[in-house]
Amino acid sequence: MTTTTAAALRTHADDYATLRTSVGAYRIEAPLVRISGDDRPELLDLFLAKSSDYVEPDTVREVLALNADGTPFAILLHFEIGEDSWLLPRTRVGADELRAYLGELECPAGVEVEIEPEGWGATAFEGPTAWSVAAKFVDFDISGLTLHAVTESAVPEDSAAVAHLARVGTTGEYGYLLITDAPGTAHASVLAAVEEQGGAPVGTEGLARVQAEAGMGVYACGFADLTVNQADLSWMIDWNRIGEFHGSEDLVRPTTEAARLAALAAPADSRFTAGTQVTAAGQTVGTVLWQAPAANPEEELVLALLDGPFWVPGLELAARDEQDAERPLRTATLPRVIARSLSTRIS
Repeated sequence: MTTTTAAALRTHADDYATLRTSVGAYRIEAPLVRISGDDRPELLDLFLAKSSDYVEPDTVREVLALNADGTPFAILLHFEIGEDSWLLPRTRVGADELRAYLGELECPAGVEVEIEPEGWGATAFEGPTAWSVAAKFVDFDISGLTLHAVTESAVPEDSAAVAHLARVGTTGEYGYLLITDAPGTAHASVLAAVEEQGGAPVGTEGLARVQAEAGMGVYACGFADLTVNQADLSWMIDWNRIGEFHGSEDLVRPTTEAARLAALAAPADSRFTAGTQVTAAGQTVGTVLWQAPAANPEEELVLALLDGPFWVPGLELAARDEQDAERPLRTATLPRVIARSLSTRIS
C-alpha cells in the first residue's frame, strides 16, 4: 500500500490518536509575511495588540491584530529571525485580506512587506514524540530549543536550503514549525522522519479537535463575528496601549457580566447546529457557535457564546441536537485533555 493510499484511508479519529500518542505532520497553508528594514518594529506596533519593544531575537510569539472597529482580524505568529520579522496567521485569513489590511497602514520609510514571498513555505509537526523528529533538523541537543525559541535548521536532502525551526504548537503537545525556502523538500523530509517515529500526516479535522481540547478552537472555527471580549481574547490585548494601535480606540474593557465564549462537553455522538439555543432550566443563556470534529470517542466538544455568569466551569446546561432531542451539556475547563507531552521527557 502506498503512503498516499494509506493516508486516504485514515479517519479523523486516526489523526486525533496520532497527535495524542505519537507525532503528526501537516503542511501550513496560511500565507507567510516577511517584513524587513530597521524600522519594522514601528510598523508592527501600528497594528499588533502587544508592543514589540521587548521581543527578543530568534523568538516567536502569538499576537492579535484588530479591524478598524476593534473586532478581531487575525491571530498571528510573530517571528523575529535575523534581520527580518515574519508573520503567519493562526486563524483563517487569506493573502488578499492581508494585503488589504497591511496596505491601509502607513509603512515607515525603508520597511518592506512581502506577502507570500516566492519560494517560501512552512510545515508543522506536533505530538508527544515530535521532539524526536525535530532532532533530525538541528545539530545540537533538541532539548536546548526552548518553547518559543527559533533556531537555524537544516533540510537533510537540500544542503543549500535556508530553514528556521521554531518550537511552537497548537495542540498542547510538543510542537515545532519549520519555515524554509525549500518547502516541498522540507515537507518530504519531515514526513519521512515522522513515519520513522511511528507517526503520520494528519488532516485538518483531527487537528482541529486536538486544538479545541487545548483551548485553541478559534483557529478552526474563526471569530464568528465576536468582539474581543466575547471571544475571550482580552488577555491578548496590552490595555496600556489603547489608542496606539489599529482598532484599539473602540475596545471596551471586559467585565464579569458580559457574554463569553465557553467550551461545553456533550455525550458522544451528539451533533448540534450552529445557532442552536443553550438553556439553563429552560431559560436561554447562550448560542452554539461551533462543534469540534467528532474524533474523541469519549465526548463531544462544543463552543458556545454564553451569558455571564453561565460560562463558569461545571454548570449543567442543555441544547437540542440535530434530531431535536434535548441533550445535556456541561461547561468545561480547558485544556480538556491532559497532554501526554506533560509527562514525556525530551531526551
